[in-house]
Amino acid sequence: MFPANPDGALLDAYSQTIVGVSKSVSPAVVQIKVGKKAIPSRNNRRQQPYGTGSGFIISSDGFIVTNSHVVNSATKIEVVLQDGREFNAQLIGEDPATDMAIVQINGENLRAVRFGNSDELQVGQLAIAIGNPYGFQYSVTAGVVSALGRTLRSESGRLIDDVIQTDAALNPGNSGGPLMDSQGRVIGVNTAVILPAQGLCFAVSSNLAQFVAGNLIISGKVRRGYIGIAGQTVPLNPRSVSYHQLTIKSGVLVQNVEPDGPAYNSQLAAGDIIIAFEDSPVHSIDDLHRLLNEGTIGKRSELTILRQGKKEKVAVIPAEMR
Repeated sequence: MFPANPDGALLDAYSQTIVGVSKSVSPAVVQIKVGKKAIPSRNNRRQQPYGTGSGFIISSDGFIVTNSHVVNSATKIEVVLQDGREFNAQLIGEDPATDMAIVQINGENLRAVRFGNSDELQVGQLAIAIGNPYGFQYSVTAGVVSALGRTLRSESGRLIDDVIQTDAALNPGNSGGPLMDSQGRVIGVNTAVILPAQGLCFAVSSNLAQFVAGNLIISGKVRRGYIGIAGQTVPLNPRSVSYHQLTIKSGVLVQNVEPDGPAYNSQLAAGDIIIAFEDSPVHSIDDLHRLLNEGTIGKRSELTILRQGKKEKVAVIPAEMR
């Protein structure tokens, strides 16, 4: 007979938590099968590319959250539920900047999950991932929230803010699946894995995911501002930093200005270095992307720039990015 394990009760509680979350959430987790346009191969045979991913139902009328990279350029999207039912799905909208997408199915008796508040997360708390890695349906892994507030570059080139890092094991096919807390609430959308590393997995935070999902359901896209420039991040001259008492050491060099674009930007010129947008510091092109949100569209805004060593303010009116 094995000796009593003093940690047995704790292990049982841990196991029971994961079992409970898995049972309650799995019916809302789906496998997504995607067909894409055939690509000619070297021997002129047309190969039909396909892919799989994960997603989760967020409403009884069939809206499903997944990753943009899972469904991008899809010619056909199929959704498989845990109970074996299969549906053709319609792409409602996608946002490559956050790697988020919404698809919809028309079905009855659909189980949905609810979002948690990612602002309340703490490093070290339990994180449970459910998905379909390598096609192995409804695989469950558990770990902890390893870090908060990470940034991750999406396939579109933009940075995704407020990303959760977890060591709950993820693999290709987990993309788009939910990251859950111990109460079975979605705290993140699994989006990326660093394959050569061990335990480096990332999820878009639930608060950002919920905001993007709402916009995609309502309008099919997320609106962002655009000022019609080509720019790059450059280091600032230390003398300028000292002279102007700047809190940043880099800015965005304006390389080119679209003179006839949809945005008002005629006060800008090539060679200007943008260091602030409406008094918010801009030390990189990613800062500028983040600040050009929906609220800036059509609104007269003020840029602080360095022009030939002098600090000046110029006006722009961002247009909507197409």
